[in-house]
Amino acid sequence: MARPKRLRKMVNPPRFKGFKPFGYYGKEAESVMLQFEELEVIRLLDYENMNQEAAAKIMDISRPTLTRIYESARNKVATAFAEARTILVEKGTVYFDSDWFRCMFCNSTFNNPDKSKAIESCPLCGGNKLEQLNTPDEKHSGS
Repeated sequence: MARPKRLRKMVNPPRFKGFKPFGYYGKEAESVMLQFEELEVIRLLDYENMNQEAAAKIMDISRPTLTRIYESARNKVATAFAEARTILVEKGTVYFDSDWFRCMFCNSTFNNPDKSKAIESCPLCGGNKLEQLNTPDEKHSGS
């Protein structure tokens, strides 16, 4: 029996929900699903130019695990590019240091630094339809 996946640490949630090919007029294929941790690995290694050891430390995972996540992410992005597929970003096995929310009206993301007060509306637009990006039952799992 496989052991449960250890949660991967992220500092901030993604600011977008996906990407779509521009100028492709063929039949739309099934979307490629990129998980939060796969996007975070690409951000740390390719955008921030970190080495794998440093990125693994930030995400609180082993370097071999980071390598497996990176390979999966690269394969998904390559498939999306080669086959003109939409990339959708979905929750994965991650946790954040603070509670993060997304406003369903203006699509902004924000956190709640004052945990003693509940978030009831978006600080940007005042909308009250919010999605909590890390659910309250998500705990940092040491397994």
